[in-house]
Formats: sequence, structure tokens, C-alpha cells
Amino acid sequence: MTTQLSGDKSIDFRTLFAFIVPSLIGVFLFMTPVAIGEAMTIPIAVMAKSLQAFVAPFISELILGIICLTGLMSAVIKVVKPNWLQRAPLVQHLFDVSWIWLITRLFGAAFIIMTFFKVGPEVIYSEHTGALVLNDLLPVLFSVFILAGLLLPLLLNFGLLELVGTLLTRVMRPLFGVPGRSAVNCVASWLGDGSVGILMTARQYEDKYYTQREAAVIGTTFSAVSITFCLVVIGQVKLEHLFAPFYLTVCLAGFVAAIIVPRLPPLRFKKDIYIDGTPVDIGAESVPEGKTLFTHALDVALTKARKAPGVKGTLQEGITNALDMVFAVLPVVMAVGTFALIVAEHTSIFQILGTPFVPYLELLQVPEAAQAAQTIVVGFADMFIPSILAASSIDSDVTRFIVAAMSVTQLIYMSEVGALLLGSKIPVNLFELFAIFVLRTLVTLPVIALMAHWLVG
Repeated sequence: MTTQLSGDKSIDFRTLFAFIVPSLIGVFLFMTPVAIGEAMTIPIAVMAKSLQAFVAPFISELILGIICLTGLMSAVIKVVKPNWLQRAPLVQHLFDVSWIWLITRLFGAAFIIMTFFKVGPEVIYSEHTGALVLNDLLPVLFSVFILAGLLLPLLLNFGLLELVGTLLTRVMRPLFGVPGRSAVNCVASWLGDGSVGILMTARQYEDKYYTQREAAVIGTTFSAVSITFCLVVIGQVKLEHLFAPFYLTVCLAGFVAAIIVPRLPPLRFKKDIYIDGTPVDIGAESVPEGKTLFTHALDVALTKARKAPGVKGTLQEGITNALDMVFAVLPVVMAVGTFALIVAEHTSIFQILGTPFVPYLELLQVPEAAQAAQTIVVGFADMFIPSILAASSIDSDVTRFIVAAMSVTQLIYMSEVGALLLGSKIPVNLFELFAIFVLRTLVTLPVIALMAHWLVG
């Protein structure tokens, strides 16, 4: 059964059903706020916590096995190059990697073995380095990757992003220089977790919905920190009563950074070509003559829904997504996250790098500027460390407010987001991530300081 949509177009109700039902389920799971106690989250995060609790008794052993298997298989395939690999595309996709990623995976395997069995140098497996990554970070990522990987096709494959992307292009493109569909990534991150946004961005980049520049901008700009984590950060610096102005400040500073930073190097120098090198279709976002924006958006969405795989194909794609994230990213997070935390905990590199920020903070009239400067660059290792340092070394409410807001809006931290970006195919390297981190700091600090003096001081 069909009905007319506009002019020569008609809607097949089977196609309409395929568009509406999976998309609504995806919106519910990834974008619908739900209250759990006093905190707001999204259903996929609740499900991830339940899965994490279920596997808690054996999660460390499971992650140990995954990372060691990844390192071993990658090494064997790289060295031996077995003939049967050509007949196993999934295995080839998961384990046939470049030398740099092989070395990273082997470091991840070495670090997790030393951490799990507490052997080797203590700086690697201590509670503030390897043990923090293994016990606190990787179980969360494992649960999120499994469920988000399985269920993301509901958001990606049935036309929702095409509908939203077409409708919001006239807002997102002039303001931020990215497609309208990136708004969905931002909302999923904001309500759930930044890793969900990066997973969505990486998947859409591989599917040629984002160019190299767009994927790099969205991955480093719109994978926002969740509301739940903001509550944790502001609580760490003992300013829970200021959560409303704190979150307002975070949103305002993030908005300013999203406008300015993508227009600066290194992001502005990224190429507007797809992952396979093909150029972007300039007219893809234009509205055809004789159509309204909404009818064109619905046409594009229904075309996507019409081509969507069935239940079996969607399930197979979800399983592939989940395996890809678990085997590709967990070893990188273990390697890069542990190394970054070792540098933060046992060297003075971040303190030295923070020294040039003292005059900048003094110019912004930030109290205890020297102590605040030490927390700035350490946020590149882990987002939570600046708040921990501020809580123990800074007395000023204004400065603790600034440090907490800054640590959230810096966005790039190697114990999770940075490692996830490096582990994906999004075209950013370590140097570029640090440059973006510094730029976000420079751009957001004046906004945060102004709001802190107004709201707190």
C-alpha cells in the first residue's frame, strides 16, 4: 500500500514502518533522558551499567584475554601472512593492521599483563596508572562498546540521520562547517557518553557520510562530555551547589570553541575528501527545486530506509561493529592511557608545560594562577586529574570552578577520548590532538573565567 508524498513521489508504508520503528527505538535508547536516582542518563548507558555489573566478577580476565589475543593475532598475521586470511574478511579487518598499530597493541598487551599480575615496574601497574585504566576505564568502555556497537545500526541505517541531517544543515553548516547529522552525535554524547559519539563518528566516516575534515572536527568537537560526568567533576571540587551555573558555563564555552577551533589549524587544513579519497559532493545538501526542506528531508530518509538491511543484516552489522570497537580500541586505550598517566603521575612534564599559562591566567585575574596552571596540561592525560589536583591544592572557589569547567571543555584526554580517536580511522594524530587540546584551552578559558567571576566571585 502506498500514498502520495509530493508530486511524483509516493510512500510505501512498509518503507515508512522501516524508517519510523527502528529510528524511534534508536532515539529512545541513545537520546532519551531518563532519571536514575538523582542523575540523568540515557537507556543505553543504563543497559551498559547493567552489563558491566553482570560481567564484573570476570571482566578483568575477559579484557586481559581480549587484549592479549589481539596482540598475538595481529603479530602472527603480520609476520606469517597466512593464506586462509583472504577467506576470513572479518578476521583480516580486526587483526591485519599497520606496524604502528601492531606495536601499540603489543604495548597494550604488555601493560595489561603487568597490571593484572602486578609484575614489572610498579609505575606501570600502580593504582593511578595501569590499574586505573584496567579497573575503572576499560570495563566501562567494554560495556558501552558491546551495546552501542550492537544497537547503533538503529540510529544509522534507517533514515533518522538523513532526516535530521537535512533539516539541520542550514544551522550546522554555516555555524560549525559540518553536516546537520552531526547534531545527533552531539546529543548522544551529551546525554550518554563521549565514546558513543566517537563510535558514531568513526562509523559514519568509514561509510563516507563525513569527509576527513568533518570527521576530525566532529570527533574532536562534538563528542561532548555527558551530564553525568559533569556532576562527578563539580562534586570532586566540592561545588555541587553550583552545578546549574557550572553546566551553563560548560555549554557556552563548548559552543564558542565549536565555532572557533575548527577554523584554526590543524583542523582547517584537513581535506574535504572521503576516506577513499573521493571528493565531496557539493550539491548533496541542496534542496531540489519544487520541494520544501521537510519533504526533501523525508525523501532522503525514506530512500535510506528502503535500502536498509533486514533484521539479519542489521544484527550482523551490529556484531561486527561491537567486535571492531572491542578488539581495535581496548588495546590502544590500555597502551596510550597507561603511558599518559605514567607521564602525568611520575614526571614534571605537564607542570613544565603548564608554566606558560601562568601569565594568561593572571591576565584573566584567576586567583592562585600558579597552582591552576599546573592542572591545565595534565588534563591531556585524563580529564579527572585536574579536578583531583584542584580539590587538594586550591582554596579559591572561583579557581576550582574554572579548573573543573576547563577540564570538561578541553575534551581531548588520552585515557579515553584521545585513545579512542587514535584507535579509530578518523584522520588525527597525537600531535594534532595535543594542538587541538591547547587551542580549546586557550579559547574556552576567557569564557570560563568571565562566567566564574560573574557567577561565583
